Amino acid sequence: MIRIRADLADGLTRVEVSGHEYGAADGRVCAAVSAIVQTALLGLVEIARQHPDIVSVEITQE
Repeated sequence: MIRIRADLADGLTRVEVSGHEYGAADGRVCAAVSAIVQTALLGLVEIARQHPDIVSVEITQE
């Protein structure tokens, strides 16, 4: 199962995506979720690069 958790608190937004599905149909869903999340992150990184005075992106690995 793919789990998406969004935490909106104190003016911050945190999005966590975890899990994976295997199989024909489930693999397509997993690929779609991954593509959407990665595209959003790349867009935010680019906005932060262009406007570092008002936007910052921190990427962590746990």
